[in-house]
Amino acid sequence: MDALFNYFISMNENYDVIICGTGLKECILSGLLSQKKLKVLHVDNNDYYGGDCASLNISKLWQKFNPTHPDPPTSLGHNRDWNTDVIPKFVMAFGKLVKILIFTKVSKYLEWKPIKGSYVYQFKKGGIFSDDKGVICKVPANDSEALHSDLMGFFEKNRMRKFINFVNKYKADDPKTHKKKFDMIKNTSKELMERYSLEPNTIDFIGHAISLYDTDDFLNKPPTEFINRLKLYMDSAGRYGDSPFLYPIYGLGGIPEGFSRMSALHGATYMLRANVEEILFDTNGQANGIRCGSDKAAAKMIICDPSYALKISGKLKKTGQILRCVSILDHPLPNTDGAESVQIIIPQKQVGRKNDIYIAAISAAHAVCPKGLWIAIISTVIETSKPELEIKLALQLIGKSMHQFTWVSDSYEPSTDGKTDKVIIII
Repeated sequence: MDALFNYFISMNENYDVIICGTGLKECILSGLLSQKKLKVLHVDNNDYYGGDCASLNISKLWQKFNPTHPDPPTSLGHNRDWNTDVIPKFVMAFGKLVKILIFTKVSKYLEWKPIKGSYVYQFKKGGIFSDDKGVICKVPANDSEALHSDLMGFFEKNRMRKFINFVNKYKADDPKTHKKKFDMIKNTSKELMERYSLEPNTIDFIGHAISLYDTDDFLNKPPTEFINRLKLYMDSAGRYGDSPFLYPIYGLGGIPEGFSRMSALHGATYMLRANVEEILFDTNGQANGIRCGSDKAAAKMIICDPSYALKISGKLKKTGQILRCVSILDHPLPNTDGAESVQIIIPQKQVGRKNDIYIAAISAAHAVCPKGLWIAIISTVIETSKPELEIKLALQLIGKSMHQFTWVSDSYEPSTDGKTDKVIIII
């Protein structure tokens, strides 16, 4: 009775803002807004925190992706041994998210461990894979690895060294650090790298495996953002070990849960299984609340992920579809020296695509699965009518799976900025 009473009270109050969805970005906003003394109602249709960033135990993983046979094999162990992120995101050690976690003190709820290796796929005739003639090479994380890297020949390594020295010294407000006879506004990133006579494969792995662009669009744009991304990678490398990437123990779900604790401490109200059926609008076309069944909650603004705005006409624009595949393995990824955690980036140009393919693999070292098992997640933007063929190479790279789930989700972008209708969509 107390729970039902609290639900009724929460759903019939006025709030400064209602946030729908407990994904990472939504939880960060909830924490920051409640810290600023705003009255926040934070709801989610799911029965767990995190949305797409949730860490699922083995039972919830099976229920989500294998509903016709929702009970996982007993051989996979207990729920307490599993924290599967279906959309894993490796975090830059010196990136904005880490800075936010430290600033808000949410970091005290989390424990981190570096990702052991980052690899990039390159097409090379006579490579280790007979079907694709390609190899995966470790992306250098320090000077020693760069010296011994198979990604570049001897002379190319010297050219790369000169380019990296330029990037390290570059300051946007100091023309003395700029490349001579090179306009940082009119010239492009591609032209900058060509000034150092870098080879196409080197340009490719710098752009996709270090700067982490997922298409080649950056090549034809001014290099300021490109340089900042390179600096972020280099500042992150060696900060907490050799790798620039971090991943939380027990999975990503701990991050939204940490911000949930923070916002609850500052007075925010949380409700799972909210069953939000409608975002409500006044006669002026401005959002003024939500409806959950027969109950309503009022607010001056609604913040939500795209799934809560699908019923609002003209609010979302579909941009494409994402293919993801979760595989449970009994072995580390081949050709990664048995790494306990690893990412492999397949740049789009190397395999004749427009978008990169990503592989993330984590193990018991991050407390996401039982010892002796790995979780590998493949993701990419769908480009053809046969998406399963688009990840054939990635499946080959991870090796044979014990269990595998593949699904497709739509991607969206907001058609409006939310200033007029007071609905802010978080992408």
